[in-house]
Amino acid sequence: MASDATFKDLKNSISLALINTTRTASQISNEDLPFHRSSKPSIVPLLEQRNSRLLGLARSLISSAASGTAVTDPYVVNADSVEDNWKEIVDVVDNLLEKADACLDEYTGVIRRLSPTQEEQIKKAAPAPGKQKPGKAYRTQNIAKPQLLFEKVPTNDETTPFRPLLRMKPNAIVPLDESLKLVVAEDSFTQYDLQFYLSSKHIVAPLKGLIDMQLRYNHPYEIEIRNSQYPLTTRVKVHPIPFLPYECSEATLVDTPETLRSMLEELKLAKELAVDLEHHDEHSYIGLVSLMQISTRDKDWVIDTLKPWREKLQVLNEVFTDPKILKVFHGSSMDMIWLQRDFGLYVVGLFDTFHASRSLGYPKHGLAYLLKRFANFDAAKQYQMADWRIRPLPEEMFNYARSDTHFLLHVYDNMRNELIDRSNTSQEVGDLIEVVMNCSKEETLQRYEHPIYDIHRGSGPMGWYNMLCRTPALFNREQFAVFTAVHQWRDQIAREEDESVHVIMPKHVLYNLAREMPVDMPTLLGCSHPISKSFKHRKSEILAVIKKARMLGHKGSDMKEFMHTMQAMTADRFSKANGSEQVFPALATAKLALPPQLQRNLSRLPAQSRDSHFWGSTVPNDMDQRATAQVPGEGLCLALPMAQLTAEIFEDTNAAGAFATEPSKTSPGARAEHQYVKDRKPKADEVFVVKEAGDSRKRKATDSYDPPKAAYSRPESNAAKNAQERADEVDTPPTIENEGQHDQNSRVLGATKEEKRARRLESKRLKKEGLREKKDAKSKKPRDLEPIDYADAPSVLHAQRDSNRMVTGKEINPYTKSGDAPKGMRKAKKEQEGKSFTFKG
Repeated sequence: MASDATFKDLKNSISLALINTTRTASQISNEDLPFHRSSKPSIVPLLEQRNSRLLGLARSLISSAASGTAVTDPYVVNADSVEDNWKEIVDVVDNLLEKADACLDEYTGVIRRLSPTQEEQIKKAAPAPGKQKPGKAYRTQNIAKPQLLFEKVPTNDETTPFRPLLRMKPNAIVPLDESLKLVVAEDSFTQYDLQFYLSSKHIVAPLKGLIDMQLRYNHPYEIEIRNSQYPLTTRVKVHPIPFLPYECSEATLVDTPETLRSMLEELKLAKELAVDLEHHDEHSYIGLVSLMQISTRDKDWVIDTLKPWREKLQVLNEVFTDPKILKVFHGSSMDMIWLQRDFGLYVVGLFDTFHASRSLGYPKHGLAYLLKRFANFDAAKQYQMADWRIRPLPEEMFNYARSDTHFLLHVYDNMRNELIDRSNTSQEVGDLIEVVMNCSKEETLQRYEHPIYDIHRGSGPMGWYNMLCRTPALFNREQFAVFTAVHQWRDQIAREEDESVHVIMPKHVLYNLAREMPVDMPTLLGCSHPISKSFKHRKSEILAVIKKARMLGHKGSDMKEFMHTMQAMTADRFSKANGSEQVFPALATAKLALPPQLQRNLSRLPAQSRDSHFWGSTVPNDMDQRATAQVPGEGLCLALPMAQLTAEIFEDTNAAGAFATEPSKTSPGARAEHQYVKDRKPKADEVFVVKEAGDSRKRKATDSYDPPKAAYSRPESNAAKNAQERADEVDTPPTIENEGQHDQNSRVLGATKEEKRARRLESKRLKKEGLREKKDAKSKKPRDLEPIDYADAPSVLHAQRDSNRMVTGKEINPYTKSGDAPKGMRKAKKEQEGKSFTFKG
């Protein structure tokens, strides 16, 4: 900047450019671009070109603003990526504005620039760049996969039930051999599952997969957990034991088998343990536990669980399954699953501080809140998303992992005392300690199962059905087929490369491919940013998958119907208590050799639901026997509790005897069961339908009874009476007295179209003549009216009340309703050119 004049000119030019940009953006936002895209296809290429140019400018500006800073540079490729990375974009803009503000302060003299000597001293005293924002520096890194060195390398292609990794069972009530038995899940097999799989063209393979999903191993410590008794100290209020100062306490890194054995001997002497895990799930399909922290009252251990000998950690079951030692976790729902999956560890005697915070009604339930509340410790949560596979473990990450359990026992002491104080044993669920213990036991009873991919329904933790439920989208048949095919391809590649499905292809890319259904490479790459290495190497493969799914999509399932079917399968689960001893009928047609346990389980399933929450009992008891009949007209039953449909209902009582197959069992004047009997008065508590209780608008010619007169009715006009009389004449059934008249009516009904048209015209002509005569007679009537003298006319505004008229209530005010007129809309502020509600000046 050479002078103030130069700076002012620069400032004015930048301000003018910003105003013009803001004005243009406001004008663009006011236009309905999607409408123009659909109505004018010719402008679509132009809009796409402008869109690409604007995104390119935004990308270059963000990249320039983030260069040389610790702020993450978000990759902007389309409108969806702008929304997904909006927080990072805001960080870049904020950082840029802060720099501009600092430069302006320096230029105006508010702050002074440091001398070169001072800057050099500050640089020497400043921490390393990785320590300024450690959470950013320790994000996911491109390092070798430690799971490739494990004694048991994960394959991710298991289709059989997960067998627990236990080699021995300490603190057992039931021996290990009796605990590890393959059983059938009694609460997971439904009629809808069988109907879905048996409807497939290939019955054997889907049903076999369904059977495999229903078989499982028992929880090896289920009996021990249910029969366990918590230590008596959990119900005694004791002053909280203060934790040791963080700097003075001892912490040990366990990375050798020898250190593991020495730690185990010390843990056996403890009465309470605090345990936590650090998990990595980005560069692994099922994830892997990278770190385990265990703390006692006076010591901390941080265990490296990425060693090839990690399965030797099963020796910790000696303390983890000991009910005399209390294990304190926070948010242990996934920890129980990860311990079983990676190490074969089970927990007996768990106390979850998360459930304790819920029972106490705390405003927040996170561990950071509890540490701040009871230990006045601020947890460095920026390491929560760090890559815990980094070895050697940085000191900052080591201290963070240790802090998760160092204060947890002190937190437990305070929460236990508060639970005891706020418990009320006189209430049914007033014992808060018991509530927390029961919830903790339910957490430990969880079981890990292999994530088997369900191709047909997309169910399971890795399926696409849950994704559609969490992120709703409406696809047509082709798009739905592409979505399921690409999702299956992504899952298959993630299993092969042992990567997370989100690393292979982010969720928004999957939705973009389903909506666009690209058939050429430029379109595929244009809607697939960011592109992973696996996607880039297999781009031709994924393009072929999309083309094939799009070609066969019109024969596939409709998304709406499929989602409704899945919702019915999820909602209408059959209860064991409602089951009959009848075997599901579809199994007889399958003719498959099923396991005996599965056959016994299926035999308890009913063929269909017998009860309805709205209608009550909906299906007769003999429905199954009648449904198997193949005779037409038999076995037909409505789903609502109505009278049984029979042939007599539709039988014509006046039909000729030649058409009758058997003599009628009812008299000629009798009515069918489903007709409402009008000459019978309904009871006080009887349910009736108003439409059926009233007279029908048009009666059939076969009705031989006269409707009863209502107890109350409105006076009808002459025209209505005449019309009713003519209808009665036409609708009266033939009898001996009116046989001639009936013949005439029959001729009228059988008239041709020309005769009917002529009669309608004649009727209109007569009607017009009658109206004209009535009008003429009315006009000839003499009118003996006296002229009005307006000078002596009474005032309307000050009218006197007429005593002869019977007026009830208040006097009539002609202006009463004038205040009820609708008010006009407020005058909106008109936006002037170059200005808006936000920017002034």
